Amino acid sequence: MISHTKDILIDLRSDTVTRPTPAMLQAMLHAKVGDDVYEEDPSVNELQEKAARMFGMEAGLFCPSGTMTNQIAIKLLTVPGDEVICDRLAHIYNYEGGGIAVNSLASVRLLEGDRGRFTPEDVLENINADNLHYPRTSLVALENTVNKGGGCYYTLDQIAAISEVCKTNNLSLHLDGARICNALVATGENPADYGQYFDTISLCLSKGLGTPVGSVLLASKPLIEKAKRIRKVMGGGWRQAGFLAAAGIYALDHHIQRLAEDHQRVKVIARHLDQLPFVQDMLPVETNIVIFKTPSERINNELLAYLKEHDILASSFGKDRIRFVTHLDFTDAMLERLEEVLAKAPVVLDRKAL
Repeated sequence: MISHTKDILIDLRSDTVTRPTPAMLQAMLHAKVGDDVYEEDPSVNELQEKAARMFGMEAGLFCPSGTMTNQIAIKLLTVPGDEVICDRLAHIYNYEGGGIAVNSLASVRLLEGDRGRFTPEDVLENINADNLHYPRTSLVALENTVNKGGGCYYTLDQIAAISEVCKTNNLSLHLDGARICNALVATGENPADYGQYFDTISLCLSKGLGTPVGSVLLASKPLIEKAKRIRKVMGGGWRQAGFLAAAGIYALDHHIQRLAEDHQRVKVIARHLDQLPFVQDMLPVETNIVIFKTPSERINNELLAYLKEHDILASSFGKDRIRFVTHLDFTDAMLERLEEVLAKAPVVLDRKAL
């Protein structure tokens, strides 16, 4: 059977490629707005308060991107010459343009965790001694879920244990919550419990939640007041941003629980991939991401090209790895079409090898 989605683009490169749903667009269209630099945009204020309340924090600050909220947090919690502990797979290290060095003048201690997750013992072992030859360890940063770890996540128990080490050793703790709602859906945990463990939380709205743009930095009221100055310096001051904030409000109200659908569909993709001869070392699938290894860079490129010929886009995740990410614009009909195309891939790739 040939799927009726044959001529429709199926974009699995990321969950950032989504468009606002009709209902979200209506919410945006009818948003109440004002000048947010004057703190007079009612929709922005509502989003910030809603997100803070949801995660058990005092206040929030709406920003254009997760990179900005992460970088503001790091600058808030360090001084030049400090050191940040994070995993070698961390987004703040790999994908934010060297921002830790540029914005905060801080160095980084990279840990070798389990798919991007590390333990309290790892933190303890990497706190520098109080010695003028070493940078001062001041901040630990977690990512939940871990993008390069295939969407794996920390549980609240794991977070609590790391938080205890941080408090005992006078370290701040930041959460890059790029896909934190995926983790919450997978664990069933309460987001309000997060606030007690972190000094700052970056809540991204433009990935699985499907908004067009934006992230919210969550912290105490004094830290958010300082964060406003840093956002201003970074060029992140909004004007009538309520149209975008309205999308965030709608997403928090309507798009969190539906993430379970993305998780289910990516598991189906993983089962099909597991049957293909060129798929190696697939990372465990826990949320909405599947990453797998191919035998060579050539096979990697040929598979991506084959998929593109059939209007399916995926991400190269290194010379011999590919990533698929499911999202709210990826339907069951598209899943069926992907299955059809993947089933024929071994024959096509073998033919090209001749």
